[in-house]
Amino acid sequence: MSRSVWKGPFVDLNVLKKAEAAQAGGGARGPIKTWSRRSTILPQFVGLTFNVYNGKKFIPVSVNEDMVGMKLGEFAPTRNFPGHAADKKGKR
Repeated sequence: MSRSVWKGPFVDLNVLKKAEAAQAGGGARGPIKTWSRRSTILPQFVGLTFNVYNGKKFIPVSVNEDMVGMKLGEFAPTRNFPGHAADKKGKR
């Protein structure tokens, strides 16, 4: 279920402050490290790089215009599918 329109998109305040500081500084800083996978990507984030935590390590996510409105966590998968055992057996 999506969030109410009158509430607006959810963005963690720490992420928003860091993104605004990076935009004001010209984006010359490194990637913004965040644990907030639930934050919505805003138009102000376009061109920035976020390191999103997936539960084990930080995944770099470069934000472009097509990502606006989606969540940061959508681009840092938490599960790694190594493939089926039969597929590996057949390749020999």
